[in-house]
Amino acid sequence: FYIMALIQLEKACLDYPVTGQFSHSIRTHVAQVIGGRLLGRKGRWPVSWVRALDDISFEVNAGDRLGIIGHNGAGKTSLLRLMSGAYSPTAGSVVRTGDIQALTDFTLGMDANATGLQNIYFRLAFMGFSRKEAESFAPEIVAFSELGDFIHYPLHTYSTGMYLRLAFAISTQFEPDILIMDEVLGAGDARFRVKAEARMNQLISKANALVLSSHAVANIAMYCNRVIVMKSGSVMFDGDPSEATKFYHELVAADAD
Repeated sequence: FYIMALIQLEKACLDYPVTGQFSHSIRTHVAQVIGGRLLGRKGRWPVSWVRALDDISFEVNAGDRLGIIGHNGAGKTSLLRLMSGAYSPTAGSVVRTGDIQALTDFTLGMDANATGLQNIYFRLAFMGFSRKEAESFAPEIVAFSELGDFIHYPLHTYSTGMYLRLAFAISTQFEPDILIMDEVLGAGDARFRVKAEARMNQLISKANALVLSSHAVANIAMYCNRVIVMKSGSVMFDGDPSEATKFYHELVAADAD
């Protein structure tokens, strides 16, 4: 019988505009950083385009623990954002089924001049929850963050660790069908990191599917049963984690020659 894919990409492409009167060398550098290749202009306007993702086709099914590896600028983060719905494809299609939680930009929607409690409401509104829902979730988030009375202080008075603890507590409050992550999250001091790791493991184990991008091949090997290797905005390999790791190391060695 047919199993409906939770995420299906069909010949998906993603282009970024690069505006301004820049030299070709600068444009090429931007293309390398974003991941992909320089396309040049489209039409009369002084705007060049970088193809960050090119002709991407694959499915994420229930039970998949999909790892994404590649060098800096390979297009990993762009792919995660395309899969999560943060970006729309320039060409091709991306179809999603089920609730998605993307832990790629987990501080988006937060305001340094607002209190921690206000930022819980801001961040949850950014994630699509109503004020009433946010108020019901807030006590658990405050308790997990262990910020105490500091929850009523502005974010700009927080240490980096406190800020990350709050952002982590908000973003990991919910158990989605599909969990999309850019690196394995951790926050705070050593004691809090143990607590954070336990929560991450719980989210990963309960998710119907996981998509994890990481520079740490050990994390990919730990969590994933399938791995994609990317280069210059294209999928070069999709399959067994051990074979993918071998392919990736060979790719890195070849690029170094």
